[in-house]
Amino acid sequence: MSESSLSGVAVSPGRASGPVVRVAEPLGEPAATPAPADPAAEAARIAPAAAIVAGRLEKQAETATGEAATILITTAAMAADPALASQAEQLVKTQGLPAARAVYQAAEGFAEALAAAGGYMAERVRDVRDVRDRLIAELLGIAPPGVPELASPSVLVARDLAPADTAGLDPAKVLALVTEEGGPTSHTAILARALGIPAVVAVRGLLALDAQALAVDGDTGTVEVADPAAPVVTATVAQLAEWNGTGATADGHRVKVYGNVGSPADARAAADAGAEGVGLFRTEFCYLDAADEPSVAGQRAAYTAVLSPFRGKPVIVRTLDAGADKPLAFLSPEAEPNPALGVRGLRVAFDRPEVLDRQLEAIAGAAADSGAEVSVMAPMVATVEEAAWFAARVRAAGIARAGVMIEIPAAALSAREILDVVDFVSVGTNDLAQYTFAADRQLGAVAQLNDPWQPGLLRLLKLIGDAAKATGKPAGVCGEAAADPRLALVLAGLGLTSLSMNAPAIRAVGASLASATLAECEALATAVLETSDPAAARAAARP
Repeated sequence: MSESSLSGVAVSPGRASGPVVRVAEPLGEPAATPAPADPAAEAARIAPAAAIVAGRLEKQAETATGEAATILITTAAMAADPALASQAEQLVKTQGLPAARAVYQAAEGFAEALAAAGGYMAERVRDVRDVRDRLIAELLGIAPPGVPELASPSVLVARDLAPADTAGLDPAKVLALVTEEGGPTSHTAILARALGIPAVVAVRGLLALDAQALAVDGDTGTVEVADPAAPVVTATVAQLAEWNGTGATADGHRVKVYGNVGSPADARAAADAGAEGVGLFRTEFCYLDAADEPSVAGQRAAYTAVLSPFRGKPVIVRTLDAGADKPLAFLSPEAEPNPALGVRGLRVAFDRPEVLDRQLEAIAGAAADSGAEVSVMAPMVATVEEAAWFAARVRAAGIARAGVMIEIPAAALSAREILDVVDFVSVGTNDLAQYTFAADRQLGAVAQLNDPWQPGLLRLLKLIGDAAKATGKPAGVCGEAAADPRLALVLAGLGLTSLSMNAPAIRAVGASLASATLAECEALATAVLETSDPAAARAAARP
């Protein structure tokens, strides 16, 4: 790439160009001095400031819809969480810190715990730091960081964007989004697709680029310096036909379109978006704030609230994805030098099968209470033996269908044999990419390795699709790869039988599937598998 051209990970299709507006950098560390003259009075400032921040976000949520509203409400709830304010107040009183510094330190403690958790929980670190910065700004009486008011259509450039910032964007004013950090699974990617805004993330060197205007290609991941005097080019995104609600190709080959959920709000959003069911129900929400293992009755009620919008429809529940890398006190985890490769997911159950059995009992009860057609799958399965062990426990709990997630390359290579002992498999492409390319999915510097268009990843998916065809059993995708409407056609061509994604992508993926025949999808898959890099793969699948 030349000095006037950079590349990153394309996460939302379309092309646009126009003047640059830079998003302010996050606030730095507040000073730890001077100590407050009256610590009690200083500590008392924190809760009211948190209430103001939460109220501001709630008001913003009132004018938002869908996933944007959900994100703003969730961020507001985080701002109002008494745990953060309480911990900060204690730091003021016990260590004599100014309120702003105390909030900073308390929030960093929460952020570090989430980062250590990895996976989905690590993706919440950006939310915590966003709330931290908003609260600090309120305490210091300065403007909060984030997206400035846009006077005219512009290309937004940022180190990263907080979920609440992305949720509040006006598609009429934002030509494109470009960030130096972030990755394919970030909220920036998810909401940019939902809003139809071209977006490229993980563009290394972006902030050092001296440009008044940029041309952004959300199909190839290219970002180029543009002539500031040139006319603005508004986003051009391929328009898809309306979706009739049934996941299928143009010639009727079924590829079911499901939603990914992790809370009652997520479930309602997925149902409202037209999901045919749930391909991934993350159950961790029930455990995260628990000092002790939640009771079977408590779990049952929590799961029922999520399952209820899908009465009579299929829901795949993932058992607890926790372990030494998740800060769950009741599991008594031991410290590990590399938790991402340690005792996590199903591996916890080998030592603590009673925790799994109680969760399965609660899931079976919630299935009966809600009327949903529930299946259960385990995370972090590596071998056929592990899959068979899990399936036996699921069936012993009275649940008819047992499956496993394929997130480890070894499981992809043994997909045929695994499908002989379970009823279905579901591919977690986010983790499968991470483990295949030895690239932390939270690290912007290696985000291009986690690009779901990587041919190496797609070749593993073909092995899984072939195994599904050979055994006549379902194989779905529940990672963020499923949310890309164009990649959805390739996945169908590879033999995957269902796609599950966050709510904003559901209609676009359903409409995309309906735009091509199975033979056309298979031809795209064949062409993509012959490429050697993500850019060539995208080009091979372009209309």
